[in-house]
Parts: sequence; structure tokens; C-alpha cells
Amino acid sequence: MARFDRYVLSQLLVVFGFFSLVLIGVQWVNQAVSLFDTLIGDGQSLGIFLEFTALTLPNVIRVVLPISAFVAAVYVTNRLTTESELVVMQATGLSARRLARPVVLFGLIVAVFLTVLMHWLMPASRAQLTERRADIAENITARMLTEGDFLHPARDVTLYVRNITEAGAMEDVFLSDARSGSGRTDYSAAQAVLVPGDGAPKLVMIDGMAQLYEPDGERLSTLRFDDLTYDVGALVSGRGDGVDTRALPTPTLLRADPEDLDRAGADRAEFLHEAWTRIVHPFLAMAGALIGFATLRLGAFSRFGLWRQITGAAALLISVQLVNNALAGVALRDAALAPLAVVPVLVAVAAAAVMLWLADRARRPRCTVGAP
Repeated sequence: MARFDRYVLSQLLVVFGFFSLVLIGVQWVNQAVSLFDTLIGDGQSLGIFLEFTALTLPNVIRVVLPISAFVAAVYVTNRLTTESELVVMQATGLSARRLARPVVLFGLIVAVFLTVLMHWLMPASRAQLTERRADIAENITARMLTEGDFLHPARDVTLYVRNITEAGAMEDVFLSDARSGSGRTDYSAAQAVLVPGDGAPKLVMIDGMAQLYEPDGERLSTLRFDDLTYDVGALVSGRGDGVDTRALPTPTLLRADPEDLDRAGADRAEFLHEAWTRIVHPFLAMAGALIGFATLRLGAFSRFGLWRQITGAAALLISVQLVNNALAGVALRDAALAPLAVVPVLVAVAAAAVMLWLADRARRPRCTVGAP
């Protein structure tokens, strides 16, 4: 590898590492805040919170790395251009396509890392995350049997238990359920117990009253009961017997056996779309880096910088992502169209190749024949 290639590659990797750390930190903090409200609010420990945030990290990296590759390519190319380093290299006879070689190598390095992440680390973290969520969801005691606090086990549901006896019986229970959207039902009972049910526990309330408030008609209906059974299975978020498609190995997704489809509750199109996404997504990082470099090679040097080219590169990258999203919707409807996931990468690489060709053509000296 030429010394210039090593120099540019080192610059790209350093800037890429810096922006990756910054963007991953910002995105991770945003997810951690949401997890903190959910887990700590449900009575989980700090250790569970840290475990969940660590398991979500591979997905954060998957989202951030293609963006970091693009930003690194744009930043380094802009700096090398403004400092006339690329101008000097072109003066020695190197074409824009030749100057793009370290960018291609940089994109391949990022693609290799993303391939390992997409095919091994992400499915493993998803599987572990699903398992831990199921364990927490089954732990009803941690979710509901907390005395003296107003709990929110689900959206628009409030639960309060004044006291819990050593035998596990709840005393002075209040439960408010407004999930229907058309009204609110408030249950109050002198005692309540959790009993096993088919797939989910049941809350049996004893000696209580149910009040249904309908805001449209401004009516309040009251019902007294000796005992009433309330299904608390729907209050346990993250529960389900299905298998998360994102947690399955890539070979399993490509085979799409009927047994696996039935366990996951998905169709063949979803399996193949997830598999092809894992295969193609790493190369979007390389395509983004090429777009960032090639776009900035267009146009002449300006004291005001390359802001027009930078804006054009960002717009082109967004267009590629929009094409990717549109084709994803098509592929999810027809399993035979799953290979269309390759199209955005091909479009991006073709656009970068055209821009590099235009950059070389614009700088090619023109020979004119005139009278002596």
C-alpha cells in the first residue's frame, strides 16, 4: 500500500472512531433514559438496568456506524481539500478514482466489523434480551406485589396495594384500568390474591366494588361483588411465546422452515428480508463513505469551503436511505423480492463512480490547436 493510502486510511479510522464514540454515546444515553423509566419504575434493580442497556448496545452500534463512516469520509476529504493535500496528489497524476482507494479500503474495514455485528453479536444480544425480558415479565412479584406505592404495570393502568401479608395475600387493593379509551373502570377490594392461570396469572379480588365511568355520557355505574377475577397477563409487557425474528441465526432465516416460521409467528418474506438486511447493511457503510468522498471531489476549490458539496452528499445519502426503506416495504410483502435489498448499495456505488468519473473529466487538460 502506498504511503499516501496509509496516511488517508489512518486519518479516516481516527475520525471514524471519534465520531462513532460520540454518536454511540448520545444514542445509548437516549435509550438508557427510556429503559431507566421502564425498569426502575417497575421495581427492577440497577443491575438489571445495566444489563439491559448493555444488551441494547449492538443495535445502537448497527445504526451509528454507517453514519460515522459517512461523516468521517466527508470530514477527512474536506480537510485534505482545504489544506491542498489532495490537490498536490492530483498534480502528481493521480486520478480521483485512484485517490478513492483508501476510502474503499476504509469502507470494507467498517463493513467487515458490521458483518460480524449483524450476523453474530446482534442475534446473540437479541436472544439474551428476549430471554431476560421473559424472566422479568414472569416475575409478577417484582412487578405488582409492592405495597404502599402507586404502580403503573401498563399504560393507563394504576395499581395500589396497602399491605401484603406473609402468606402473599393483598389487602386494600385499588386498580384503575383506562385502556379502552372510552371510559375508566376502578376496582377496589378488601383483599386480593394472585392465582395461576392458563399462560398468565389471575388477580382474584374479594369483597369489593367496580366503578365504570363513561365521560361521553358523564355516567358512573357501580357494581359490588363478592369475588371478581381480573386477567393481569395483558399487563406484563414483553411477554409472548413467539420467537423474535431478529434473534434467529442468519442460516435459519435463509432456510425459512415452516417450523421456524410457526414458532416466530412470521411469514417467509419477513425471514428473508431480515436475512438480506443483515447481508447488505454492512455495505451501506462503504457506499456512504464513497458518496461522501466522491461528492466532495466535484467542483473547484473555494475559499468559502465545500458546503454545497457536503449538502449534496447528505441529500444523496438520505435519498439512498429512502430507496432502501421503500424497497424494504416491497420485500416484506413478497419473499421473492428480498434480494432487492442490494439495490440501494448498487445505486450508491454507481452514483459515486459517476461522480469520480466527472471529477476526472473536469480536471483533464484540454488540448487546443491554434494558429502560430
